[in-house]
Parts: sequence; structure tokens; C-alpha cells
Amino acid sequence: MGNDDNRRRKTPCGCCMSVFKWIPVLFIFAVIGWSYYAYVVELCVLNTENRVSMIFMLFFYHITLILFLWSYWKTISTSVGRVPDHWRIPDEEVNHLFRADNPETQKRILNNFARNLPVTNRTMNGSVRFCDKCKIIKPDRSHHCSVCSCCVLKMDHHCPWVNNCVNFFNYKFFVLFLGYALIYCLYVAFTTLHDFIQFWQNENHYLEQGQLNGSGMGRFHILFLFFISIMFAISLVSLFGYHIYLVLVNRTTLESFRAPVFRVGGPDKNGYNLGRYANFCEVFGDDWQYWFLPIFTSHGDGLSYPTATDQTGNLRYDAMGNTMNSNSNNTNNRLDVQPTDKLIDAIPLNNHQPHLELDNGQQQIPSSQVIVNIEQTIPLPLSAEASAIDPSNAGVVIDIIGDQSVKDANVLNGGSQLANGAADKIV
Repeated sequence: MGNDDNRRRKTPCGCCMSVFKWIPVLFIFAVIGWSYYAYVVELCVLNTENRVSMIFMLFFYHITLILFLWSYWKTISTSVGRVPDHWRIPDEEVNHLFRADNPETQKRILNNFARNLPVTNRTMNGSVRFCDKCKIIKPDRSHHCSVCSCCVLKMDHHCPWVNNCVNFFNYKFFVLFLGYALIYCLYVAFTTLHDFIQFWQNENHYLEQGQLNGSGMGRFHILFLFFISIMFAISLVSLFGYHIYLVLVNRTTLESFRAPVFRVGGPDKNGYNLGRYANFCEVFGDDWQYWFLPIFTSHGDGLSYPTATDQTGNLRYDAMGNTMNSNSNNTNNRLDVQPTDKLIDAIPLNNHQPHLELDNGQQQIPSSQVIVNIEQTIPLPLSAEASAIDPSNAGVVIDIIGDQSVKDANVLNGGSQLANGAADKIV
């Protein structure tokens, strides 16, 4: 958390804002408290003549209410988590970073500091993600929340109805809260439907008799309880369904709008998709007995996450996000390399073209540009006999550092005439 955020929280205005943030939560608790009175007292105790039906109604109502309130409170009270200190950049390095004269220097500083950190996400320009407010390297899938004034691990969104960020540590509780809230509203609406219909059928009778107090007012409580439960159920069904979808594809709300950018492969919304069952277990855990209880059972530590290539093992992503076979030890695999090996811009990700193999076993490089680094050149002029270069005695070392090529690639067949005009061969 930045120093500016700490100072802002200590001001009177900051304290007032902190109190103001709890208003939506207090409103939800007030609605729950009123619904408890309307359902238990007005509906069950005063208007239900069958005692057996009343006992069953109250029994299932309280089970649903307890699970609803339990998951809601866990969503509110669970911390957003804390990024470890070794992710924080020292002040002297931060000063060097801010004083850097160009983006490439800043990129080198961040890459050097994050070399041993498990980060695969990058910014759009290929740099390691850095929070200038918290002065830390951002872990994968984390974002800075301006309301919470800190970097949140696996941030989904900031929800004012819980006065907390939905994050790695409370996402399971949030999904359960939505589910149990929906069940609570549907249960209340279903069990009050009979009294709601009876109320409308006898409305004229109550008005003629002037029964607007006692049981008459109780019926108005039941009427409003039915309307409010239906209204909340309609709102919750779409939100709950959307988050179930996000769980099954292993995606946060922020990632659904802006795909995470990987060091190799670029933007990819499905980069963390492990399959529906594995995605579900990553949030709810492996033990089915705790799936529907608001108890933390999610996998991981919130700092690093398995990706789709961890599951397949033989797939990698090209520049367009398509999967390609990679059974060999390809150093371009997203997870087979160090998180910050060399520099990201050493290999452009938007022009990758694999080498082609001809029928006679020869290799051909596609006819786009090649950038070569000739470490040692052959002395000129060469004799005619030296034109057929023996690979064991060759003095030319070609280091292809980009996804580009030479127009005439006969050097790969051992019969290159590169020495007769190497410079002319480079386009």
C-alpha cells in the first residue's frame, strides 16, 4: 500500500468515505432483518394454521438463511491478501526506474528484478507489470484497486455490496453467497406465493371491512416480501449464472473484458483454462464435502497459477493465440523458459514463421527478412575450391535472432556461396 493511500485514509474525509462504503452492506442486512420478521412472524407464526407445515417451512428457511449469511459474512470479512515483501522493489531501484530516460531502460530494470519471480503476465508493450503506487512487481492476475488502496491477488472486481474486493481468497465465498442468496429469494417467493394469490383474491373484502391493521398489515408484509424476493431473484440469477461461467472457464471479470498478456503468446483469454472440472476444483477444491460450505479450499497461494500449457504439455501458443505442436524442447514454450529470460523484445512475437522441411530432408527458411549476426567472417577473397565450405571448418556463424530469413538459404545444404557477397544476401 502506498504512503499516499495511508495518508488519505487517516484524513477526516477518508474516514467519512470509509463509513459511507458500509451503507450498501447495512442496507442488505436491513432487508434481511425485515424479511426474517415478515417470513417467520407474519407468515409462519401468525398466518400458518398447519403446525407441521410451519415447522418444515421454518426448518428449511433457517438452513438457507444460515448458509446465505455465513457465505455473505465470509465474503465481507476475508482479506484481499498481501503481496510478499520480496516482490517489492527497493527505493533506490524505484528511483532508477523513474529516472530512466527511455522505456527500454525501464523494461531492463523490471526484467532484472523479476528474473526469479514466478510471473508470466506482461503489459501490452512486453514489460513486467509494475505497480507505481505499491512499488511492487504485480503477481499474475493481480491488479491495484483504488478503493482498497492496494494490489489485490487475482482481482475479479470491487463489489460495493460486500465493501470488499472479490479476489483469490474470497471468490469461492462470493459465488456461494450469490448462489445461496438466489436460493433464499426463490424459497421465500415460492412459499409466499399462496398467500400472495389469496391476498389479491380477498383484497376487496379486506378493504370493505377496513382491515388495514393486525392481520391486514401482516398480509401487506407478505405481499412486499413476495415482490422483493422476486426482484432480487431476477437480479441474482443472471449474476450467479455469469460467475458460474467464469468459474468453468477459469477467468475473472477483468480478464473477460481484457485478456491477460503472456510473455510468450501475447493476449489470451483462455490461457488459464484447464478444463471445466479442473477449473471448478481450482476454486472449490478437490474434496466435494466442502464444495458448498463457505470454507476456504481453493488451490494455490494467489501468486502463481497453472496455465493451459501445463495441462496439455505438448502445446504452445503462437503470436495469434493458436495452439501449435511443441514436442521438442522449444524454448518458446510459455512455461518451459525462465519468466524473464533475456529480454522480451529479443524475439518479436508478431512475425513468427517456423522453418520448413523439404522432401529431400533439406531445410528452407521462409522468404521474409532475416537478421543475422556474423560473429566470425571468412577471409576474402576465397578460392573456387573454398566455395564448397566444409561445415567442420566453416568460419561463418549465423545467429538468427529474429523471425526473419535470407532469400537464398543454400548455406543450410553445405553449398553456400555466402562468402561471395554476404552483405548482398541480407535483405
